[in-house]
Amino acid sequence: MDKNRHPHPMGHPHGKKVDYHQNPFIVIWEVTRACELKCIHCRADAQLTPDPRELTHQEGLELIDQIYEMNNPLLVFTGGDCMLREDLFELADYAIQKGMRVSISPSATSNVTKEKMLLAKKVGLSRWGFSLDAPVAEVHDQFRGVTGSFSLTIEKIQYLHELEMPLQINTVITRYNYHLLEEMAQLVAKLGAVMWYIFLLVPTGRGQIQDCITPIEHEKVFRWLYQLSKTAPYDIKTTAAQHYRRVVLQEKMREKAIRNGQIRYEDTITTDSASLVDGIKRAPKGVNDGNGFLFISHIGDVMPSGLLPIKAGNIRETPLAKIYREAKLFQDLRQPNKYKGKCGVCEYNEICGGSRSRAYAVTGDYLESEPFCVYIPQILRNKKEYAKKRFS
Repeated sequence: MDKNRHPHPMGHPHGKKVDYHQNPFIVIWEVTRACELKCIHCRADAQLTPDPRELTHQEGLELIDQIYEMNNPLLVFTGGDCMLREDLFELADYAIQKGMRVSISPSATSNVTKEKMLLAKKVGLSRWGFSLDAPVAEVHDQFRGVTGSFSLTIEKIQYLHELEMPLQINTVITRYNYHLLEEMAQLVAKLGAVMWYIFLLVPTGRGQIQDCITPIEHEKVFRWLYQLSKTAPYDIKTTAAQHYRRVVLQEKMREKAIRNGQIRYEDTITTDSASLVDGIKRAPKGVNDGNGFLFISHIGDVMPSGLLPIKAGNIRETPLAKIYREAKLFQDLRQPNKYKGKCGVCEYNEICGGSRSRAYAVTGDYLESEPFCVYIPQILRNKKEYAKKRFS
């Protein structure tokens, strides 16, 4: 399969430049919190029935208008299970008719029928994302809290292929599936996905810190993903893994330095490649919680992301653009110089910045350092070297 047939956009879908201080790159709308699954990591702590306070159909249309006016960002309908929102396809059709790029991320349950998939295709939904967390049913079903979830997901994926719709597979990496990643990567290819969307667990909602992989394991996953990205027949994207950008940049610079003869291959383990390349901070700025990323809950609460559950306002009371542009929470998150600890002095903080949601979940402070990053910034290493020489 041509991995570029459905490329994931790195810029605005219509070629416009995005100023994250003014507009988000991507908007996630939790259209409902209802869901029939019982996932052990669920950040929403989803429930079986819809919340009576959910945004109404008319409020949903008005919200789409507000989102569109913010430079027409990417829009994703999520949940809970977005398929339990009765007017989902009407909302999607309204947005698509305005010229918006819309995706949905439903749960693989009996609610996903071939008829609904066909309707989604007719409406023009750009991509479906199904969650698959392990290459074996036992682990996936345990993770999703429902026996038979694995086989049902595979069945729905086959429906998708029959309708010739692009497939995105979403996987949450935890200590329960960390040892199965090689097999999982092979399954993603076998299933014909155009995108493998990797989520690194953030301990919020039902997710617990003991479910997370270690900081060293995060680093190993990132370096493995980078090598995989060179040969995989699908694109790879990560969420709550901002330091993957740092790893990718380090690896690319290391490879360039080797080609140019600046360093030997055997020296690459200890060499900081970033120091060999001028203009490191001119690299593209990455999306982060509240910085190009915006989340709207089922009742209209506006947050930096679904994994950073701090309410900055509500669209029933304040226009969406005003919240995103003026709320102190969002303004803080868009200023890396305000970050604390090593994230605040790291040479990668404008392209990485660490997961603000994980920092908040672990420390209670969204400006603190990414707790699962092993990298030591250059300035801190220099200080250590200086201290070592001074007191030796």
